Amino acid sequence: MPHLTSTDIVGRIEDLYGAPLADLEAHAQDQPPGMLSALLGMHEGLALAERSIDVHRDHLARLLHPERQIGPHEVSHLLDGARRLAEAVAVRDVHAKSAAAVLQSLARVPAPTHAPPACSPPVPAPPVAAPSPAHSR
Repeated sequence: MPHLTSTDIVGRIEDLYGAPLADLEAHAQDQPPGMLSALLGMHEGLALAERSIDVHRDHLARLLHPERQIGPHEVSHLLDGARRLAEAVAVRDVHAKSAAAVLQSLARVPAPTHAPPACSPPVPAPPVAAPSPAHSR
C-alpha cells in the first residue's frame, strides 16, 4: 500500500463524499459519530503527526548544524530529538496506513440513473398441512 500524506487523504475523502473538506467538517459536527467523523479524525491525526515530524526534524537540524559544537549536554538533546522524531514517524505511518485501508474499502455510490424497479407482490406462504390424528395402540 503506498504511503499517503494528509493532503492525499483529504483529496480521497473529498472525492468520496463529493464536497470540500471545510463543508464536510461542518456537516460532521451536526451529525452523530460515523464514518465521516472517523475519517476526519484520522486525517487530523495524520496532519498533526506530519507537523510534529517537521518540528522535530528542524530541531535536530539546528542541533546538528556544522558550525555548532556538540558536547555532552547536547548529546542528550540529540537523543531525545531522535526519539521524538521516530515516534512521530511511527504515528504518521499508523494513521496513513489506517486511513488508506479504510478509504480503499469505501467507494462512492453512483446516483441511480433510472427509477428503481417496482416491488413485486409478496409471495403467498405455502399451505400449512393439517395436523394428523394421533395413532392409538
